[in-house]
Amino acid sequence: MQKIGITLFAFALILSSCNQKKEVKKDMNNPFFKEYTTPFQVPPFNEIKLEHYMPATEEGIAVQLAEIKAITDNKDEATFDNTILAFDLSGDLLNNAGNVFFNLNSANTNDAMQALAREITPKLSTHRDNIMLNKDLFKRVKAVYEKRKDLKLDAEQLRVVEKYYQDFERSGANLPDEKQAELRKLNDELSMAELKFGENALAETNKNFKLVIDNEADLKGLPAEVIAAAAELAKADNLAGKWVFTLQKPSMLPFLQYAENRSLREKLYKGYLNRGNNSNANDNKEVLGKLVKLRDQKAKLFGFNNWAAYVVDVNMAKTPEKINEFLMKLWTPALERAKKERADMQAMINQEGGKFKIESWDWWFYAEKVRKAKYDLDEAQLKPYFKLENVIDGMIYTASKLYNIKFIKHTDLPLYCDEAITYEVQEANGKHIGIFYMDFHPRPGKSNGAWCTSFRNQSYKNGKMVTPVVSIVCNFTRPSGNTPALLSFDEVTTLFHESGHALHGLFTDGPYRRTAGNVPNDFVELPSQVMENWALEPEVLRVYAKHYQTGEVIPQQLITKLEKSAQFNQGFETVEYLAASLLDMDWHTQVLNTDVESFEKASLDKIGLIPEIAPRYRSTYFSHIFSGGYSAGYYVYIWAAVLDADAFDAFKQSGNIFNPEIAAKFRTLLTKSGSDEGMTIYKNFRGQEPSIEPLLRRRGLK
Repeated sequence: MQKIGITLFAFALILSSCNQKKEVKKDMNNPFFKEYTTPFQVPPFNEIKLEHYMPATEEGIAVQLAEIKAITDNKDEATFDNTILAFDLSGDLLNNAGNVFFNLNSANTNDAMQALAREITPKLSTHRDNIMLNKDLFKRVKAVYEKRKDLKLDAEQLRVVEKYYQDFERSGANLPDEKQAELRKLNDELSMAELKFGENALAETNKNFKLVIDNEADLKGLPAEVIAAAAELAKADNLAGKWVFTLQKPSMLPFLQYAENRSLREKLYKGYLNRGNNSNANDNKEVLGKLVKLRDQKAKLFGFNNWAAYVVDVNMAKTPEKINEFLMKLWTPALERAKKERADMQAMINQEGGKFKIESWDWWFYAEKVRKAKYDLDEAQLKPYFKLENVIDGMIYTASKLYNIKFIKHTDLPLYCDEAITYEVQEANGKHIGIFYMDFHPRPGKSNGAWCTSFRNQSYKNGKMVTPVVSIVCNFTRPSGNTPALLSFDEVTTLFHESGHALHGLFTDGPYRRTAGNVPNDFVELPSQVMENWALEPEVLRVYAKHYQTGEVIPQQLITKLEKSAQFNQGFETVEYLAASLLDMDWHTQVLNTDVESFEKASLDKIGLIPEIAPRYRSTYFSHIFSGGYSAGYYVYIWAAVLDADAFDAFKQSGNIFNPEIAAKFRTLLTKSGSDEGMTIYKNFRGQEPSIEPLLRRRGLK
């Protein structure tokens, strides 16, 4: 997910990298109050302490307000330089502190940090409103906007003027005073409700459920490495001699795939499905209901019919109706395919003498059996070839060959946790591009899922480029005993996916913070999803897919099986995703006039979701849309999938998946993204509108 700086998403406008114009006279033991002296000026994580965040935040707010005052007090006529550029260059200290704090609150949090987040978040919400509702500042921005075509601005300058004006409009600058007061209250409540939803979801995943097994017979069917990992989890939980399975996917999914004990599969899966819906201190139904009502009120303040209409008005899709129409075109063939997959699994159950109807907690178990029967392939055959370190090498090979870059591993950079690893990314000639952090395994203080973010965005300072520091955060299978971290193929593609986001951040080169790399939500997933395509290519597989014990390169026989099974279970995967996307759109186009569970049921019944498949995210743990910046936007993955399938098709049609001319054009797309509208940027690369046909073929839906 690009959870792309997901926690920072709401504060993107105020947390922009820039020049600091006011000397900060504070405790100079606070790392945020001085120039970083670390290699490549990465954050000095080893020096940063919890008590440093609040002073840096408060001083950062004061500094930026002073910078804004300098703009509004300027007696000269408003110009691009003294207004737009000055605003673009405001907020450096706040950005530095926020980038570290919110990223770590997602990746490495604890109770004290979460408590601090509850203090900092409303301060930032108020600060954002104080800027975006500043009448004097908006007056100057509007003055530049209205005469923009007479100022001889270049294309980049013109775009940044228009984007900032749009930001102010969408933040309430044109609303009357009484509505601005209402907006401030809504924004404050929304920021705290989103934070609370995320805290509840984290607790429900990492703290409030575990399946403890003390009878070895209940492990029947599980691979040895899965059993060993469960024993290590138990030992770490002071349950030596037992086995523990959690709701983290690296622990849960192998159990659902292989455990023969059907009742325990049911127990574990229901624990997963009921997160945030257990009527305990972490129940999310009330906060969810509050969120959708607040969002609806905010949208109506701006004259939109609903929150979805407000959100997607600046996306490529433009309207909720267009999104729903697009999703339903895929829904019909995907559901038909899923029903055939269900029939195949039910036939296997019947053949084995099972006297039961397949349920949702059976799907992974019997899908694995059907895959083995149809393709003589199961996950256990593949995982020995997907050692984490080798997969990293495969991703590096792909990126290096595509873009003529190189990765140099570093052990001298400060880390925010011992497990993180770092690379410097360079051009082939040695020119520095940026720093790339990677963090791969679950831990109690880490949110679920996978995402990419940054500790520093690309920018310019005094005419010199400030290079990016990007980070990917995942929750992959851990090493266990003498067995290294062996990934599922889904985890392999996730690593390639998040690295695609990272390359987007690393390659971005724009003169203004507001527009550099800043693309519509339904464009965001193109750079990541296109990278997944190379993971399955035989040339790339032979680079990274090596048996962790023998070093044997994956045999052609297994590659062939993997290729033939590429469309396997695509009905299920597409349906569970589309169901969540359509549920998201319902939450943000309809008024909640019933309880949360009834609303969800009505939404899923309306589209005919079969009971054997749950949406990828049920409402009470749907963090993407309720705490992650993707509200009315979960559809973006499939929207971008049309783009990524079409883009990779260009490489395939050329006969060379590393075609240097096409790769150079795609790198330009990444570098200049944000400099124009999303579809314009895409057509500049492809030379045509994207076609949906490659996606349908790839998923076997045509």
